[in-house]
Formats: sequence, structure tokens, C-alpha cells
Amino acid sequence: MAKAIPSRSENYSEWYNELIKKADLAENSAVRGCMVIKPYGYSIWEKMQRALDDMFKETGHSNAYFPLFIPKSYLSKEASHVEGFAKECAVVTHYRLKNAEDGSGVIVDPEAKLEEELIVRPTSETVIWSTYKNWIQSYRDLPLLINQWANVVRWEMRTRIFLRTAEFLWQEGHTAHATQAEAEAETRQMLDVYARFAEEWMSMPVVRGSKTPNERFAGAEDTLCIEAMMQDGKALQAGTSHFLGQNFAKAFDVQFLNKANQQEFVWGTSWGVSTRLMGALIMAHSDDDGLVLPPKLAPIQVVIVPIYRNEEQLAQLSERILPLVKDLRKAGISVKFDDSDTNKPGWKFAEYELRGVPVRLAMGMRDFENGTVEIARRDLKTKETVPFEGILERIQALLDDIQQSIYQKALAFRQANTFKVDTWDEFKEQIEKGGFILAHWDGTSETEEAIKEETKATIRCIPFDAAAEEGVCVFSGKPSTRRVVFARAY
Repeated sequence: MAKAIPSRSENYSEWYNELIKKADLAENSAVRGCMVIKPYGYSIWEKMQRALDDMFKETGHSNAYFPLFIPKSYLSKEASHVEGFAKECAVVTHYRLKNAEDGSGVIVDPEAKLEEELIVRPTSETVIWSTYKNWIQSYRDLPLLINQWANVVRWEMRTRIFLRTAEFLWQEGHTAHATQAEAEAETRQMLDVYARFAEEWMSMPVVRGSKTPNERFAGAEDTLCIEAMMQDGKALQAGTSHFLGQNFAKAFDVQFLNKANQQEFVWGTSWGVSTRLMGALIMAHSDDDGLVLPPKLAPIQVVIVPIYRNEEQLAQLSERILPLVKDLRKAGISVKFDDSDTNKPGWKFAEYELRGVPVRLAMGMRDFENGTVEIARRDLKTKETVPFEGILERIQALLDDIQQSIYQKALAFRQANTFKVDTWDEFKEQIEKGGFILAHWDGTSETEEAIKEETKATIRCIPFDAAAEEGVCVFSGKPSTRRVVFARAY
């Protein structure tokens, strides 16, 4: 029997692409660089969305929606912002088509040219801050804590499903505050929300830290990030939170009357995660047999497969299994009872393994007579026969254990692939093997660019928990006060 997908060791990139296809998560669309997220993939995204949305609302944020189109003049109001996004912008120039006179097809009507061209949003800071000017007059209107779930377009030349597509789904938070301290606290709070989601829901350990000035969001004073390690040793930026200072407030003249009755510019933040998290989820945990999903994000947490020869046996098995199905659903556990006769049990086992279903139960007539059931866990690929009595509690405990076990495995992998490096030769040798490199950096963008140019490694972040440590820059030999995280990245 041919393997469903190539192994990670053979070709990691092909393994990733084939797994997405075989597990029915997504596919390339007719529009170059865009994707169709299929129902199984979208159901994972929905679970992510629901969990994050609850976290945002717990921290006082409300959802709103802003236009897809942004007047081109808005983008030019914040100089570094337009410079950062100019190469990725899709531009709408006309609003009507017409039939060609020679009958060759449909053409753009030259008389339907827009007075001002519109940008299809690559991010929404400009259109949102132009709106905030109307919403904010007084300190009583602050803080303004808004999030939107939306799609954005960034015209990428080299695309990859979930990781980098011309159009993707995300959420973007945009907040306004009366003081710098409040805005900075918001920036850190939302990064902590992302880190908690990554670790508690995705079972994916992350490093929290600040980006270097070279890697900051265009228009931000400071960018905070969470960085995760994939199984090929590359880094993936899994979420960012930006302290915008007063840059966008000044660009769009968003002022408020403070308690001293003086006009003052507000302080802003923005923060976001996208369907890139789907790529992270796949690459952080999955194996050569398919997806490995943490139970909290699995569309189907438990699948039950009856093994029967005829309708009479199925009826007997169903009589025992269906009350369990009801109890599992009542306990908030998503379950599928696959009693279809279109495929044999062995095929079903392989299919649910490929799709990453965390727990599989199988019951045949011998189990029925003995009062037992076979229970298998996807992450460790272990199975055992256990008493059917008390199975609900066993499943609940097992799901919790799997969630934690997946996290611990990923954490152990990151720890085993994080290296302290002190010389340039060691750096160049280690970066070819992959992983996170902890090395001293002299703090200059020139050194950062030189390292990137020579090795394709970037500074992923300056970790919050990096201890003060005197040393010398691994590249320039100049003094350094702490180590930063270098890696090649997606």
C-alpha cells in the first residue's frame, strides 16, 4: 500500500503541501496565490476564532467591521506605513466593465475611472483611524477597544497555503488610549492573550519578545511578537502586537480633550493573528501519517467505529454506543459515530488518523460480550482494551492528557533545538542545521542586515526573559548586553 503522504525527513515542504491536500484542509483556487479553505480546515479555523474572540471580549474588546477599500490618499498619510505596504497593494482603478466592440470579450470601461483609486486593504490602520477621528472627542470616549474579523489582501509573489497567500483571513485589533502607559499595557496584554492561546489551545510553546527596529510593523514605535519553532527547525511568527505611539493619531488628527481641558493626541495599538496559525498547527505537531490535532481545536475529538458483519450486530452495538455518544455531546465533546458501511474499519482507522482525530474507539462483538472497548490515542499511536463502564470519564481525562502531551513534546523539541553560539563560524555551521540560535548582537541594523544577507537568518525577537549578560556580537565582535534569538523563518 502506497504511503498517503511523503515523510517529513524526505521532503518537509512536499509533506506539508500533501498533508493539507490529503487531510482535506484547503486547496489552491482559480485565482493565483489564493486558497479555498475546505469545510474540515475551516472548522479548525472556526474553533480558533471562537476561542480568541472569547479572550478578546474577556479583556473588554468589541467587534466591528470596516470597509474593504481604502482611499489611496489615506495610505500616504503615514510615511513609514505606506513604504512598508506599497509593494503588496492591490489597487482598484475602475468600477465598470463593458463588451469590447470587436466582440473579443469584456474590457474595462475607460470612462468608468475612479476619481481616487482604492486600495484593497492590506491592513486597516488608515481607514480605522480616519473613522476614530469622528468617534473620539473627549477622555470619556477612551479607551476605545475595537477588533474586527476580516480578510486582507497582500499581493505576494511566492505563496504557500495558510503560510503566505495573496488573500487571507485574520483578526485585527485597533485601540485608542488616553496615555502612553495605557497603550503600552494594552500592547503587552494582547501579546499575552496570543501566547496563552498558542500554548493552551494550540499546544504550541512560544517565545515572547520584541522585534528589532528592522523587523517592526510599518508605522509602529514597537512591535511585540510570539515565535514558535516548527519541526524542521524554522521559526514561525505566530502573532504580533504593535505599540503605535501617536503616529496614526497625528496622521489623521485624532485628538481628545483631556481631564485638564487640553487637546491631546491619542495613543494607539494594533494587533493581529491570521490563518497562518493553521500552518503553524500543522507544522508544529503533525507526523508522517497525518495531522496531530490538540483536542481543543479538533473538529472531531472522538470517533467511534463499530465493527460488525450484519445489521443485527450493528443494532446491538449501536444500542450500547449511542447513549455514550449522547453523554459525550452533553459533556461538550465533539464525537462522530461512524456506522457507515461504505468503507471497512481499517480504512476508517487510517482516515481518522490522517485527519488527526485525537481519540478513536472501536467496538466489535467480542468487546460487546466482554463489556470492553478498544481506545486509541492519535498522538502516541497507542491503543488498549478497557472496560466500557466509566469510559466517559476515561475519555475526558485522556483528552486533557493528549492536549498537555502534545505541548510537552513540542516544548522538548524546541529545547533540544535551541543552541547558544559564541563565534561566527559556529553560527554559520549551526544555522544550516536549523533551530533557534541564542547569540549576542551589537544592536545595529547594519549587523542585522549583514547576518541576514550571508545566512538568511533573521533576529526573530529580543526575548522578554533574556538575562543580562555581557558578551560580544557574534558577527562584529562589538560589545553586547544580552543574547537574541536568530533563526531562519517562514
